[in-house]
Amino acid sequence: MLALVATLALLSPVPVPPAGVTDSTPAPAIWKVDKTHSELSFRIRHLVSNVSGTFLDWDATITGDPADWSAGSVVVNIRTASITTNNDRRDTHLKSSDFFDVVTYPDLTFKSTSVKVSGETVTLVGDLTMRGVTRSVTLAGSYHGIQKVENGRDRVGFDVTTTINRLDYGVSYNRTVEGGGVLLGDDVTIQVSVAAVRQPVT
Repeated sequence: MLALVATLALLSPVPVPPAGVTDSTPAPAIWKVDKTHSELSFRIRHLVSNVSGTFLDWDATITGDPADWSAGSVVVNIRTASITTNNDRRDTHLKSSDFFDVVTYPDLTFKSTSVKVSGETVTLVGDLTMRGVTRSVTLAGSYHGIQKVENGRDRVGFDVTTTINRLDYGVSYNRTVEGGGVLLGDDVTIQVSVAAVRQPVT
């Protein structure tokens, strides 16, 4: 009986796709951040006010189909040495081991684990790695949709924000000030505004 089954299997024709047709699934669309229309910034309390800063050297790649972003992903890479708060002395301190320790940890990364778009809202959940520590964070905000352009390089845009506790990432530097209280707050608000361009299929 087994011999008969084996013989029939050998005689059965193997389906062959027509010439020029493959059964491979199309690769998901790739979107690259347009740095001239995007911004990544942070804000932290300093004494009785807030200090803001940004990173000048960073990039982000979005992978996914606008028809269903739930299968997509977002990856952000930041070079920590590019930090700027428009104050050279403060920036030098931020690059030291008290804060970002840019020599030991030259990169700060975010890699999404889920993407959800509902109407005009977007929620990104992912792993934020800073100073060798990885924690899950949630960024939420506005989804601006797809802008069709004449040359076929469609654009997608969104703004998201989150708040993290810097102590969770080993950034514990602080100083007691005269009259009580401390120099810096623990919470850091991160804001990301992205415009990304769809890349040609290769």
